[in-house]
Amino acid sequence: MPKNEKINQLIDEAISGNRDSLETLLIDVQDLIFNLSLRMLGTIPDAEDATQDILAKVITNLATFRKESNFQTWVYRLAINYLIDYKKSMFTQYPLDFDYYSNDIKAGYIENSEDLLEGISQEILAQELKMSCTNVLLQCLDPTTRCIFLLGTMFKVDSRIAGEILDMTPENYRQKLSRARKKVGEFLSVHCGLTETGFCSCEKRVGYAIQNNRLNPKNLEYQSLKSISPETLTEYMETIQQLDDLSAVFSELPAYQSNISAKEFIDKLFHSSNMHKIRSFQGGTP
Repeated sequence: MPKNEKINQLIDEAISGNRDSLETLLIDVQDLIFNLSLRMLGTIPDAEDATQDILAKVITNLATFRKESNFQTWVYRLAINYLIDYKKSMFTQYPLDFDYYSNDIKAGYIENSEDLLEGISQEILAQELKMSCTNVLLQCLDPTTRCIFLLGTMFKVDSRIAGEILDMTPENYRQKLSRARKKVGEFLSVHCGLTETGFCSCEKRVGYAIQNNRLNPKNLEYQSLKSISPETLTEYMETIQQLDDLSAVFSELPAYQSNISAKEFIDKLFHSSNMHKIRSFQGGTP
């Protein structure tokens, strides 16, 4: 059976109350949602919270999916509409821009003492900081531009589909993507040592990041996440797009497996105070 037909069958079964089918659908998209949430919101805790919210929206809106488009495109649209207007993230409360981040990078160097490193190697801490820094950098873009940049550089989304998701023409999307690439590329070329032209070094900023509670040697969040193999990622994103010019820094970022268990999530939802929403999506008792 073709994949789209199989997915449509799972959707019909899930709407009819088949929890196994619903679980299969959520498992298929939960990592996509988590990675998009992580890049859009900048921190793992915010991404985990948003992922659960979006999975709940997938469940409660599943009956509205008309099967006129790809299911994953529909999930993208649902997730993006939610994330663009997300108000609970840390960076919504403390917004960034490129000028602020530039000044912070210029000022952010102290000696990496043994007391600060707490026995963790400087290389491991620098890798953790790199994963965090690249996500934080994205927060300097406004939410819509950030989304455009992500769809066009980290996820292979055709401009026609991206335009449909963002409610703009493919031409307008490509123009906005080009401007976003240029803005990020110009910043990286000056500041990021990974481009071989920037002055900043992750290893040199480790001590400053620890001192300012941006990096905790006892809790390396990114190191604890499981990476998704490129083969697995390809199944639902087709491929990670090869980036050009200075934005290639982002091509090295791994995609991660969500810490959320679809089965446990469904069980929790079905026994929560929001049970009436689940019933309304199914038109009956799950």
